[in-house]
Amino acid sequence: MTYQYLSVRDHGATTVVAMNKPPVNAVNLSMYEEIRDLFGRFDEVLPGAKAVVLTSAVKHFCGGNELEEFLTLTEANAAGRMRLVRDAFASIYDCPVPVVGAVRGAALGTGLAIAASCDVVVAGESARFGTPEVSVGVMGGAAHLARLIPQPIVRAMYFTADPWPASDLVGFGSVLRVVPDDEVLETALGLTGKMTRHSLAALRHAKEAMNTVEFMDLKAGYEFEQRMTGRLAAEPDAKEAVAALREKRTPVYRDRLGRP
Repeated sequence: MTYQYLSVRDHGATTVVAMNKPPVNAVNLSMYEEIRDLFGRFDEVLPGAKAVVLTSAVKHFCGGNELEEFLTLTEANAAGRMRLVRDAFASIYDCPVPVVGAVRGAALGTGLAIAASCDVVVAGESARFGTPEVSVGVMGGAAHLARLIPQPIVRAMYFTADPWPASDLVGFGSVLRVVPDDEVLETALGLTGKMTRHSLAALRHAKEAMNTVEFMDLKAGYEFEQRMTGRLAAEPDAKEAVAALREKRTPVYRDRLGRP
């Protein structure tokens, strides 16, 4: 697929998706549609990918929503536009394989929500995260911010609208690690490399399980994971993983879903 604002390339079993709307990846409606399309039709657009690194082709990860579009926002058109924005973020979160965000520079507003929709975030030393919504007279972003940090810090960031450097947030688990900017992509790909050594079936079942149990209580969540174990048992690659472990060899996965 060809997109105006997204570039796509393969790196082994990982697909690198880079947002590319200079100068700061300010997202407009068309870019939201592209994000929703790429991640929402993942199996059609990126068949065979076992993980995704979501990053930027410009200096900043994403500086937020395109401000000009707020000027044309009305009570009449708000519902449709906001649904598109929600769907774009949700498509990243619901991607059937792990998504690692590789963030340099600003990740503000929409940028923060995109990062928070990823499974893991690796940040560069220049990365800063924030929710400037209060400062521009809109709402949104607090729910995504709460995926990354404790509620008192969410409120401090949200009410002040000030961006915080990644180095201040890494202790909360908001990002996996902070590295020099020129090592961000390499670090993210190193992480997905460790993920993609496992079978496609296991990764996809694990992603579905993680998304489902995130908001469940302990008992219900573990019961769901057990059901997923039963489903995964029908996949030939699940048996190959066990056989390889017993035989002390590297597994050879066919990386196709479905019973033989």
